Amino acid sequence: MSDAALVEKKLAFIETCVRELRELARPRLLADDVREARFVEHTLQIAIQAALDVASQIVSARRLGEPQTNRELFDLLRKAGIVEPPLAEVLYAMAGFRNVVVHGYLEVDVTIVEDILQNRLADLLAFVETIRRSLANAG
Repeated sequence: MSDAALVEKKLAFIETCVRELRELARPRLLADDVREARFVEHTLQIAIQAALDVASQIVSARRLGEPQTNRELFDLLRKAGIVEPPLAEVLYAMAGFRNVVVHGYLEVDVTIVEDILQNRLADLLAFVETIRRSLANAG
């Protein structure tokens, strides 16, 4: 699979995760239903991981630098003018959220999960559109 095909597959996967969260998530149950919380947290985690994978592919292909952290992937995209600063700020926070979920650094805060569900899913889609636009302009 080519790099472009892999990136597109990851972007489509992000869209699928967002659609599933919008259609299936039940935010009011997050605090009391472990299955609901795990579904939402895991789906957010894999969507954010897909965004990190896309960022990594682009950073590598365009030789934008050697990131030491997940946050730096998005920072390099910002510095290259691929991602606007406000979206980059949201992506930094999402990378941090992903780390909390994956590594169990802290207890996952239900209010943060609810906020992402209600206010931040569009940011993942904005990332998808930004990357597609950048790829179209580059190729």
